[in-house]
Amino acid sequence: MAPIDKDKRIPPDVLILIPEDVARHYKMVPLALSGNVLDVGLVDPDDVKAQEALNFLVSRNNLAVQVFKISEDEWSKLMEQYAGLGEEVGEALEGLRREINQEKEKVGQFETIKGKKEQEAPIIRMVETILKHGIESKASDIHIEPTMNKLRVRFRLDGTLQTVVVLPVEIAPAIVARIKILSNLQIDETRRPQDGRFTTKIGEKEVDLRVAVLPTTRGEKAALRILDPAIGLRTLPELGIIGRNLEVIEKGIRKPFGMILMTGPTGSGKSTTIYGILQILNTDAVNIVSLEDPVEYYIDGVNQSQIRPELGYTFANGLRQILRQDPNIIVVGEMRDSETAGLAAQSALTGHLVLSTLHTNDAIGVIPRLINMGVEPYLIPSALNVALAQRLVKRLCPDCKKEIEPSERIKKIILDVVESMPEPSRPKIFAKGEKESFKIYKAQGCPKCNNKGTKGRIAVFEILEMTPQLEAIVISEPTESKILAESQRQGMITMFQDGITKVLEGIIGFEELVQVVSITSSDDSPAKDGSVSGEK
Repeated sequence: MAPIDKDKRIPPDVLILIPEDVARHYKMVPLALSGNVLDVGLVDPDDVKAQEALNFLVSRNNLAVQVFKISEDEWSKLMEQYAGLGEEVGEALEGLRREINQEKEKVGQFETIKGKKEQEAPIIRMVETILKHGIESKASDIHIEPTMNKLRVRFRLDGTLQTVVVLPVEIAPAIVARIKILSNLQIDETRRPQDGRFTTKIGEKEVDLRVAVLPTTRGEKAALRILDPAIGLRTLPELGIIGRNLEVIEKGIRKPFGMILMTGPTGSGKSTTIYGILQILNTDAVNIVSLEDPVEYYIDGVNQSQIRPELGYTFANGLRQILRQDPNIIVVGEMRDSETAGLAAQSALTGHLVLSTLHTNDAIGVIPRLINMGVEPYLIPSALNVALAQRLVKRLCPDCKKEIEPSERIKKIILDVVESMPEPSRPKIFAKGEKESFKIYKAQGCPKCNNKGTKGRIAVFEILEMTPQLEAIVISEPTESKILAESQRQGMITMFQDGITKVLEGIIGFEELVQVVSITSSDDSPAKDGSVSGEK
């Protein structure tokens, strides 16, 4: 075997095969799983007791084992990858197995554990442990998924799903049943999807969880969205809206009427941006009413209503109703059809500030999209204040990011992008005469970021402001190319330009940016999506 890579990330489903306490006692660590062969590193491969313990563990999982000698230093470094989840779930699992065996002796088959106080049941502890670690690790979602021979638990961390623990598939019904109980869902209904919600307390902090249960061929899958107010309710600068972009947004929301429209793909943070704006607007002097599907974060002082299409309570019908509630500010979760778009535009024209979302590739595309949805072009300039597009990019870990010299290719891309930006919006470093000597940052990996090199996410933005000059174009010839040219002449920066600013400030890495905002164009200037030619 090649020399051990101490920094190699061991998959959680491999790590959990040897409990942390056993690994520490016998100075061993699982390295990899190939088929049914588990590679294990031992500081002392000749230790008879360590061999016996290892053989017991692998035989229990029907695995073969391959042992490699590792140094004490390698073992210590690899042991840092153990998290508490595996151990805590493992303890609960062992308790569950004991109770299952007891139940089997009594009734001959597994049933939901009964006759025990709820707080003593291993299933309860197991679900609590999964929730606790999901929240503490700042996961946005928890997926509990039955497969053919295992129950997989995955966390979405910084936008990426990661397996954190693998459990016996036979306990899947009990796990999902527990989640249904917490969410006030029908336990005996397994044939159709169900949605619910519940609140849990971790330490002194209360966190909401939105639950969606889906029947699959292997059983019911549960997806839990973690709605932590400490993460989800943030200020606009914390979200990544800075400089000119912040000025445009603040100017747009200070107007007593008009539309503020957010656009971007699912999961790009549009709702979080709306909540950030609402925190500014939410005062005793205004009446704010929202229509959401679903309500994610509860905000004191905002009248939040969840639509129910199955009952005929749609965005369009709800919008008609809330206009009777004497609102100053209206939030429409999403413009899904022409009727909703038309009503929202009319509301904006009749003295209301309207916040909503829709799906386009960029801020420029909002205007053609409104026209396609039936809003008359001559109404759009008066109705639209600001259009905002965004994407989420992984933020570099501040504890381990490394300053590097960019390659000539990357350097040229950055210089071309910066040269195309309006002078007031250019990164400060170029104002200091350091054009040829700038550096960027690269993800490294450390224990504080679980060796990922990134920690959390931040948004890159493209914000279009409606102006008299742009109004003339929208009314006469609203093509995307003309709208783009005029917006850039007025100082708008694209998502890629905003991202490059954050790259130069060390907030995100160049690689992380181009994974989200592509680099494609047919000429030498930044493309409409903020990209640069010559790169694929």
